[in-house]
Amino acid sequence: MAVKLEDRPIEQVREEVIDKLIFNYSHGVLSNEAFERRLDSAMASKHHHELTDLVSDLKQNTSEEFTSQKEQKFNINYSAENSVETESIVNIFGGSNRSGQWTVPREIRVLTVFGGGDIDFTDAIFSSPDVTVKVLCIFGGDNIYIPENINVISKAFCIFGGIDNKAPSIASRQAPTLTIEGLVLFGGLDIKIKRTIKEKFVTFANQMKTLFNNKT
Repeated sequence: MAVKLEDRPIEQVREEVIDKLIFNYSHGVLSNEAFERRLDSAMASKHHHELTDLVSDLKQNTSEEFTSQKEQKFNINYSAENSVETESIVNIFGGSNRSGQWTVPREIRVLTVFGGGDIDFTDAIFSSPDVTVKVLCIFGGDNIYIPENINVISKAFCIFGGIDNKAPSIASRQAPTLTIEGLVLFGGLDIKIKRTIKEKFVTFANQMKTLFNNKT
């Protein structure tokens, strides 16, 4: 006997609905305006039937290719190869930017003096489930960008400075944990999300639309 809709985990239902919205949008069934409107409703809804009503008029279901592409885009990237244990980033009267698909070591040490640096984990490849970032920022500013699906623990403290942590504190148990510790003196440290989950959904939907259009 099938499980009643209202007895299913609502986040599982939400994921299925969003997948169906993306798939139908990528195949030209939904306009961009309709897709984003329904996506907003799907992310905000707290009721099972409201969610399923959003896709009740859509006939096309997701495919294996779609599922494979989604896993590649949304799963945390792990490297099978061992990376260096420690990496140092020094910004003295200057700046640095670490972003893209770079391999994350177990420990990153950041020294910023009269400078600034960006560390972007959005598309990074993790070699360990536990990563520590040790920051010493004096008369400077550092930005740390993280994806929504990793755990973040902030232990850094400041003196005559500021730390702005806008990252979610906990994700799934399988996600890597990023621990940020250190000292900010007469400077600033921002910990924030570069792309929201909605922005990732929209980007993925447009990539799928391009992919499927190229095959027609």
